[in-house]
Amino acid sequence: MKPIRYLFHVSLDAFYTFLADDGWAIASHIALSTLMALFPFLIVLTSLAGFFGSKELADQAAALILQTWPRQVADTISGQIHEVLTTTRTDALTAGLVLAVYFASNGVEALRVALNRAYAVVEPRRWYWLRLESIGYTLVAAFTALAMAFLIVLGPLIIEGVRRYLPVVVEANESFLHVGRYSITIVALIVALFILHKWVPAGRRSFVQILPGIVFTMVASLISGMMFGQYLARFADRYVTMYAGLASVIIALVFLYFIAAIFVFGGELNAAIIKSRLPRGVSLQAAQSLAPSETQA
Repeated sequence: MKPIRYLFHVSLDAFYTFLADDGWAIASHIALSTLMALFPFLIVLTSLAGFFGSKELADQAAALILQTWPRQVADTISGQIHEVLTTTRTDALTAGLVLAVYFASNGVEALRVALNRAYAVVEPRRWYWLRLESIGYTLVAAFTALAMAFLIVLGPLIIEGVRRYLPVVVEANESFLHVGRYSITIVALIVALFILHKWVPAGRRSFVQILPGIVFTMVASLISGMMFGQYLARFADRYVTMYAGLASVIIALVFLYFIAAIFVFGGELNAAIIKSRLPRGVSLQAAQSLAPSETQA
């Protein structure tokens, strides 16, 4: 009973802090910033893929990004995404691309604001360093997406080559190999959450300290995605009736809003657990300015 009582009190503390930190408003800010950053990010992705000589990689990378989204949500904006990915751009690696990178980095900045609030830390770094860091994360994400897309493109060729020598093994495990596409996306999301909680906000936190929020975010996001998909399967026509041509944007925005709220609560949950383990007289902000070993001393 003791662990259950502890979990209940920590979750309740995280929820009240979530409300006190304007978690719903911050989630709305993250959702809008993410949606607005998505298309500039796709422009960056397309330009980089074209620079490396294969724009088909951008299509594969975009498909990976939407892999864990509910099918009904992904379908609503897939047409717009396809338009962005197939448009020929003559401004690649010029001022237009620089602006696209800048606007795409707004999504990282929104997540930084949310996590700084959740962990109750004051940002000591200069704004221009923070923006450069966000741009760096954006470019790393784009290169990583292209690298994973390359593996996905290469996968069928590898399977075909192995089939010539081990046909029975490949046939028996082909469905398992296709699951790898989904698994790659899940692993990439876990790594992204680790980077976000570990290095994007101010302060220092150990892997153990940020693990509960990451686990909660992954599990709750998958459950939320399935439930939202079921909801849309029954009531998607109501969005079309109410919002007409904006229905696809609103559906994506509502989905991102729920995911953003889960992400913010994950940060609040980590903060509540850290706070519950602090010695008397040590504040949450002070604890995160120390190394993990010093905090536990």
